[in-house]
Amino acid sequence: MKIIKGSLAIIFLTANTFLVWVILPFWLVQRTWKRGAALSKQKRKMDKIIWNWTGGNRWMIRNLRLTQPQIDWINQDEVSPDKWYLVISNHQSWTDIILLQTYLYGAIAPLKFFTKQQLVWVPGIGQAMYVLGFPYVKRATRAQIKANPKLKNADRDSITRACEGFKNHPTCILNFIEGTRRTSAKQQRQNSEFQYLLRPKIGGIENVIVDMEDYLHRLIDVTIVYPDGVPTFWEFLQGKCKSVYIEMRQHEIPPEMRQEDDVARRSSLAAWIKQLWSDKDQRIKELSQSTPN
Repeated sequence: MKIIKGSLAIIFLTANTFLVWVILPFWLVQRTWKRGAALSKQKRKMDKIIWNWTGGNRWMIRNLRLTQPQIDWINQDEVSPDKWYLVISNHQSWTDIILLQTYLYGAIAPLKFFTKQQLVWVPGIGQAMYVLGFPYVKRATRAQIKANPKLKNADRDSITRACEGFKNHPTCILNFIEGTRRTSAKQQRQNSEFQYLLRPKIGGIENVIVDMEDYLHRLIDVTIVYPDGVPTFWEFLQGKCKSVYIEMRQHEIPPEMRQEDDVARRSSLAAWIKQLWSDKDQRIKELSQSTPN
């Protein structure tokens, strides 16, 4: 039964993505020749493709009963799809992405996130994400930077260009600030001071906060807990993730996060994020202890 459910989910995801590709060329052709206000309007319309794709996946999760989510959104009435948000979350599985898209759907603008440039070559999904405005970053190794010093600021320049595009219309920027999926092995290698989290990296969100200026309304902090253990994406599609707890809290971005002094801004941001991460770690501990594995 699990295999059948997983197979049906894959078939649906494939068909849902294929429908995106049927619509996408029409929008892309229009985007290539439109300019100015017409292009701006067209870019906003293209987000409807993301809405439709996300809505389809949400329908699949509900009707195949892939999981039983417990959603706790603190003061949800304070958020709006007509504003810009920076969304951060702990990261444990590829499943996190589809859950975030699904359960933030409708409350805020479509989620977009930075991803590795290599993924643009993934057939279908990679090209669709690029055209739809998902920014790609090219992470250079130390050896590459040494050979070509211009690559040192490649990521920074990519973020700046992406944020200029995000200002076109309300957009939500997702950032997994741990930088990678958390595993016990990674946590041991890192010697993280947190029990359930890797150390947060502030460089990416600092650049987003600076580049988005006053467009950015608030930060939404999402905590994801899998009471029965972290599922792989295939396990999730089979319905083996029986339950998941998702908590969303929004925070005002403190004024000191926008100050011009780089050192002072970075210090204030590091302290703020560390406190948010400490609170999240404690919350995960409480939920883990109160929910049987």
